[in-house]
Amino acid sequence: MPKASDSSSIQAILTQHLPPQAVAYAYLLWQQSPFQLKLTKSRQSKVGDFSCRHNSTQVQITLNHDLNPYLFLLTYVHEVAHLRVYLAHGSRAEAHGSEWKDSFKQLLAPLLQETIFPDDILLELRRHMVNPKASSFADVTLTQRLRAYDANRKSMPLLSSLPEGSIFKLQGRYFKKGKLRRTRVLCLEMKTKRNYLVPAEAEVSDVQLALL
Repeated sequence: MPKASDSSSIQAILTQHLPPQAVAYAYLLWQQSPFQLKLTKSRQSKVGDFSCRHNSTQVQITLNHDLNPYLFLLTYVHEVAHLRVYLAHGSRAEAHGSEWKDSFKQLLAPLLQETIFPDDILLELRRHMVNPKASSFADVTLTQRLRAYDANRKSMPLLSSLPEGSIFKLQGRYFKKGKLRRTRVLCLEMKTKRNYLVPAEAEVSDVQLALL
């Protein structure tokens, strides 16, 4: 998957993956606080992350390569907000505490306009940003609006829509749905009998619904 740390490579990735009207602003954020940008294969557990090696100035942001332009933009700014907090406070600030929320709000504010986001996403995004959550997927309505713009959207059910006790397939393994814990569901892998926390908005397949 592509990895970029120089000006031309960053611009190429942003141009390919973002709404056109957002490219210049996203590139400006990189210019102000440079970082290595890496695209990854699709991950069910997350759509992006920020990392910095211990005692190092080398920082990296990763984003799933298959995100639609609006989710790519939202995730990009989400992770840049983590970078800004890290540069200002080091590792002292909470991952999604008040410093991150303030940074995320400030960085995303210039993008909350009709020329960048469709009206249905913009409506939910403005509401969401009053008190942004650690993950946009914790906001079910916003998630539904964002998923509607996936180019290769599949008619796959979300884990959150299944009753407890249902069996489902995820990334080639079968699980049994357990209790909801905030934004994730405690699920039992059928083969190993180990428990895993799975995002509630993960798309699943081969569903065997529990009898109610």
